[in-house]
Amino acid sequence: MSDEPIPLDLLDPATVRKRARTVAIGALIVAAAFGGLLGLLAGRAAGVATAAVLFLPLVLLAVSEARRRVWLAGHVLSVRAFGTRSVDLHTADTLDLLVTDVRGSRTVGLFVRGNRKAINLALAIYAGTGGREQGVFALRKLADVLAGRADAKGVVFSELLVAQLKAEARGLPAADRPLYQLGSLAPQGRLAQKLNPDAISRFVSTLD
Repeated sequence: MSDEPIPLDLLDPATVRKRARTVAIGALIVAAAFGGLLGLLAGRAAGVATAAVLFLPLVLLAVSEARRRVWLAGHVLSVRAFGTRSVDLHTADTLDLLVTDVRGSRTVGLFVRGNRKAINLALAIYAGTGGREQGVFALRKLADVLAGRADAKGVVFSELLVAQLKAEARGLPAADRPLYQLGSLAPQGRLAQKLNPDAISRFVSTLD
């Protein structure tokens, strides 16, 4: 397998930067509101300090998201923001399906952990009956790498991605694709949750 890096960024850089700017502007508004209120009650210094405490972490988060890049080289998955983290998918200790639900938009991600590093790779984002998914080439490579683990969990996730590819090849709508259906299994009202591994295995066993 070639070690040439395969980009795995689900959203294009322009969209990511736009979302990061929105987060930064929202952080400024929230920080200014709370800082101004506390400034009226406890003085200007307290207000400025409160605004800074609220604003800086959110801005750092926005900058981190704007800089975030994900790629696969061989069987090593990497993500870069302020630094670079890498996890070997063949030796990763943890493989989970993580579903995040933010403002009606659900992201289905492959959560991997190994060598004290963790990466959440977005496989698909769904809102309503549509969304955005990883491309055919990226999913095919991921499926091959996961199959190469030669363990039960790797096989299950590989078969899941192959089933997703088949659904796309058939032209099935998003709601009939495996990743959408698994994402729908997660209860609403939780920001992030891992799906039960046994439930994933049972679901994959029903797929063509």
